[in-house]
Amino acid sequence: MRNEYAADLGLTEADLAADWHTQFDRWFADAVAFGLPEVNAMVVGTADADGRPSGRTVLLKGYDPGGFVFFTNHLSRKGVEASANPYASLVFPWFPMQRQVVVAGRITPVDRSVTEAYFASRPRGSQLGAWASPQSQVVPDRAALQERYREVAERFVDEAVIPTPPNWGGLRVRPDSVEFWQGRAGRLHDRLRFRRTDDGPPGGAPGGDGSWIVERLAP
Repeated sequence: MRNEYAADLGLTEADLAADWHTQFDRWFADAVAFGLPEVNAMVVGTADADGRPSGRTVLLKGYDPGGFVFFTNHLSRKGVEASANPYASLVFPWFPMQRQVVVAGRITPVDRSVTEAYFASRPRGSQLGAWASPQSQVVPDRAALQERYREVAERFVDEAVIPTPPNWGGLRVRPDSVEFWQGRAGRLHDRLRFRRTDDGPPGGAPGGDGSWIVERLAP
């Protein structure tokens, strides 16, 4: 099951934007224009207090120079791990374009106002699901989950606005590194990484405030 990377588009230092955020903007727009399904799908890796890792696919819901934001039940496996060991990796697997973006950084909760604004924008069914699902917990069967959903729908039947569950909210991954990976022929892939060299302002341009540098990694 071997595919040769024949496009050989390449990624040089001269191709890069001045900062990781602008470069991510470019590649994200390229992926949208390419027609990839769920461009904002990313693999989120976390680890528990003992360092045992876990991963899952989550949808990115926002990004800016301060980092990448997604939402979850804080009592889910990833939510508990983010609290116990507040570091994460993100991978955007844009395989048809022979590209990946790999992020590593620290997890912090977003402001509650941000969580509530996003929750209010969700479809009503998704809002009810957030209340009904004890995410990552063992349930006896599908029928039990559907019964919980029915009970929640009945509870809020007369409510025009469904409140945000207290244990549900947004997490931000503030990157320490952002790697842009471009497939090349002969497995000599291009890997260019923005790496934070101090704890200065997020998203800084290499050579600007001195807080970021660009490095080429061997494939």
